[in-house]
Amino acid sequence: MGNSWLHIVGIGEDGMRGLSPIAREVVENAEIIFGGDRHHRLSSAVTAERIAWPSPFGTLIDRLVSYRGRRVVVLATGDPLWYSVGARIGRSIPPEQITYHPQLSAFQLAAARLGWSLADVETLTVHGRPVEQVIPFIQPNQRLLILTTGEKTPSDIAHLLTERGFGKSAMTALACMGGDEEQRFDGIASEWRHRVPAFNTLAVRCEAAPDASLLPCIAGLSDDQFEHDGVMTKQEVRAITLAKLMPMRGALLWDIGIGCGSVAIEWMRASREAKAVGIEPNARRRAIALRNAARLGAPGLQIVEGMAPAALRGLQAPDAVFIGGGLTAEVFNVAWASLRPIGRLVANAVTLETEARILELRELHGGQLARIAVSRASPVGNLAGWRPLMPVTQWSLVKK
Repeated sequence: MGNSWLHIVGIGEDGMRGLSPIAREVVENAEIIFGGDRHHRLSSAVTAERIAWPSPFGTLIDRLVSYRGRRVVVLATGDPLWYSVGARIGRSIPPEQITYHPQLSAFQLAAARLGWSLADVETLTVHGRPVEQVIPFIQPNQRLLILTTGEKTPSDIAHLLTERGFGKSAMTALACMGGDEEQRFDGIASEWRHRVPAFNTLAVRCEAAPDASLLPCIAGLSDDQFEHDGVMTKQEVRAITLAKLMPMRGALLWDIGIGCGSVAIEWMRASREAKAVGIEPNARRRAIALRNAARLGAPGLQIVEGMAPAALRGLQAPDAVFIGGGLTAEVFNVAWASLRPIGRLVANAVTLETEARILELRELHGGQLARIAVSRASPVGNLAGWRPLMPVTQWSLVKK
């Protein structure tokens, strides 16, 4: 435990008796205990000063640091570093000052109850987050374990499954696992009517109907999955564009001229915790992009009203930039200066004027040029023929 002054202890429904001897000693000797109402109830026999989660929650770190020098314990549910408060604290307080005492997580308990291998399961959380975050993971034969927000969450997820053609998916809500009041509720999504306790974890075994909406996380969703006004990056070009942007976990994209949001949404779907900020002056398109984001599983999409480059100033530095419209030397310069090292920038052009700007900028900065020409089969009378889309000039480069 070295020089640590802060102990973060995972506690389960079995309370103090479920802790390891070392963790139990840490809690019993604490002077200050932070936690939620449930955590305090599970350790009620311990005499210590009790502090509830502060409001706003962002003040927690300052409160913790103010007690440095005393025996401080934070109680968390299960594993403090798996979708829990321990990870948030660890981003602000040096790790050598913290000792973690993990307990079995809800994921581990649920997997044990169901006989599922955790290596073959997607572990997700919608605790305090939009349930739409699970949408990218709703795929045939996929197994999901989901930390919920409360008693309503299983019904909300059942609705998402059913409206996407996964109504036959088996669902199990496991409540108060490891405690004396543990309960289990089983059913299928389309018929889910259970009233479950607020503290529950949801397991889903996805089963697709023949007409289910299949939305893989790989880039290139069908154009008809997006609401749009005719101006959008088309499916084939979008797939190539995302390949050049290279979505990665936790990475941030600036989508300049976001339109209906297709590129930003696919960026967020392609990798866990990927983030995107769209710049869009048109109010109607901003609304369309937000509707698409919610429906396709990217509810965290942020959109800034305004025109680049002015709207870019003050934003968090991006890991990638997509310029789908409005490319100027000034827009490029601001975006390029803001881009993190090894960041990727992609600009697409369909007009001769924008293509000319790309050629000028490439002379100064290098990068790769590609001409993307796509034709789609369409009716010609009673027969079929190739109908070309507007060709796209694509410029891509990586910041060294």
